Amino acid sequence: MTGLVRMNLDSPEETRPFEGNTGQLQLVHVQEGGVGRATFLPGWRWSEHVKPIVHTNSCQEPHTGYFISGHMKVVMDDGEEMEYGPGDFAIMAPGHDAWVIGDEPCVTLDWQGFADYAKS
Repeated sequence: MTGLVRMNLDSPEETRPFEGNTGQLQLVHVQEGGVGRATFLPGWRWSEHVKPIVHTNSCQEPHTGYFISGHMKVVMDDGEEMEYGPGDFAIMAPGHDAWVIGDEPCVTLDWQGFADYAKS
């Protein structure tokens, strides 16, 4: 491996669309795993637009990420809930549902849970 690596999410190695044309994941693969930028459009909800792809009852990916724009509500399987918005850093354990709040796309960067996210 070289000492420097440069990749750009505007030219991703992989793009995964969500069901119903409700957004997409743009992904680059680095030695440590996948790093991605997801755009979730208004109306997107994990249980409606990703669950049909992965066939689990809730999102089973852990996430470590940063919210660039928009707002999202996340509800854990045990009922714990939180809202995230621009500038928020987030850690989410597996076992949750999530959805966009409001009329603005929600854009996030994630460097832990997107390698297998929305992958059939």
